[in-house]
Amino acid sequence: MSETKKRILITGGAGFIGSHLAEGLLQRGEEVFVIDDLSTGNIKNIAHLKKNKNFHFAKGTVLDRGKVSNLVKKADQIYHLAAAVGVKTIMEKPLKSLLNNLKGAETVFEVAAYRKVPVLFTSTSEVYGKNTDIPFREDSDRVYGSAYNTRWGYGMSKGVDEFLALAYFKERKLPVVIVRLFNVIGPRQSGAYGMVVPRFIRQALQRKPLTVYGNGYQTRCFANVSDVTPALIKLINSPKAYGQIFNLGSDEEITIKELAQKVRMITGSQSKISFIPYAKAYGPGFEEMMQRKPDLSKIRKAIGYEPKITLEESLKEIIDYEKK
Repeated sequence: MSETKKRILITGGAGFIGSHLAEGLLQRGEEVFVIDDLSTGNIKNIAHLKKNKNFHFAKGTVLDRGKVSNLVKKADQIYHLAAAVGVKTIMEKPLKSLLNNLKGAETVFEVAAYRKVPVLFTSTSEVYGKNTDIPFREDSDRVYGSAYNTRWGYGMSKGVDEFLALAYFKERKLPVVIVRLFNVIGPRQSGAYGMVVPRFIRQALQRKPLTVYGNGYQTRCFANVSDVTPALIKLINSPKAYGQIFNLGSDEEITIKELAQKVRMITGSQSKISFIPYAKAYGPGFEEMMQRKPDLSKIRKAIGYEPKITLEESLKEIIDYEKK
């Protein structure tokens, strides 16, 4: 419980991570304002929060400067989560995705800087692009592919947002912290935008083939949203974190093939594992990274972060949620 109640704005607060963050902040006794255009967020994610007198929802886009400005006037802190979500979205709607990421961040930073309201900006592991120097450190090089390959537009747009955030910090004294999220999972996550864990679980429960893109030997690290959201709250409340970039997630690797096998085992499903070429899933020329692992040294030192929930525990939690 916070000593004095803060008024907090979450952009994209009806999304998977945003709704869990709102939940955590309300439990601390904060007053929470959410803006979401519901393009990838879902009103069902926050339906249970509407009974709380400290929760307020506004349907709208972060591209609406007037609406954002009115909400920022009420805020002591801002979590800017609103953005295009998932590789599938980027591939299908590149223009909308780029404009949302670039113009949305500029609007939030500009309005927040005017009032010096602290902002936590959620970036992505996608900014590292094709870098093969594993694990990724916050100061690692960013390596992108051809401009003709749509998937790199997402990482590059979030990368530009990072530069923008740091420019506002240096020149306009905006208190801002940048967090690069690595594969956050948990209840309420949609599989509709290319997220692998909810997709596998729903396929297994429906006795459909588990569709693995590529050969399945690519590795990822999955962190539970219940480990991630308290870390976000700690970071925005740590003035030493302002002007800094932090990796956030888990550093325990698993291949996607092993992940599919684990889902199948825990659900008791007889579903087959089906391998689909990237070209068939996303179109010709699609490039994927074989390994993506964060170096968590910096965030461990800054706030004592340590992921506590194992992947198996996370999968069981999500499976129970999906069954209900």
